[in-house]
Amino acid sequence: MNKLAVILAGILVSGSALFAAPYSVDVSHSSVGFKVKHMMISTVSGNFSGFSGSYDLEKGKLKSLSGTVKTTTVDTGIQKRDDHLRSADFFDVATYPEMTFAMTSQKGKKVTGNLTIHGITKAVTMTMDMGGEITDPWGNKRSGFVLNGVVNRKDFGLNWNKAIEAGGVVVGDDVKITIEIEGVAD
Repeated sequence: MNKLAVILAGILVSGSALFAAPYSVDVSHSSVGFKVKHMMISTVSGNFSGFSGSYDLEKGKLKSLSGTVKTTTVDTGIQKRDDHLRSADFFDVATYPEMTFAMTSQKGKKVTGNLTIHGITKAVTMTMDMGGEITDPWGNKRSGFVLNGVVNRKDFGLNWNKAIEAGGVVVGDDVKITIEIEGVAD
């Protein structure tokens, strides 16, 4: 009877390992984007083309997640604005060429982690929408999910702004973040 219990326990342990998988972010099928109010009346959207990351997923739950974004790759579609965002007024890419995120916990759809921007680290919580896990036509195991959150840019030392004559400011404080991830199992 003890042999049977040991065999069953071994099957359960090895079977649960089949459901856990480390993934590398597939940057060609992922994106890191943001939106922020402009002049209090419209929204500017942008993204970062340079990023990398990895995560560990077990039965649809994140066990770990970390990523790095190259601040030099900020793109809003307007070169002059992008150059301003790269300057010391905002990201100061010469001093802070990267921003990072490292997950600390997941509770249901809430993912919490340490976000570092401009050399300042703050805990942030984002909402996760799990897309699922599949095997692609080439036999690769893939998974996908989306993270949405809002941060106050001033919490990270991104303080530049100008007052508008009619009231309000040029750049809103709240920045909406959307991270769309597709990963390939390592």
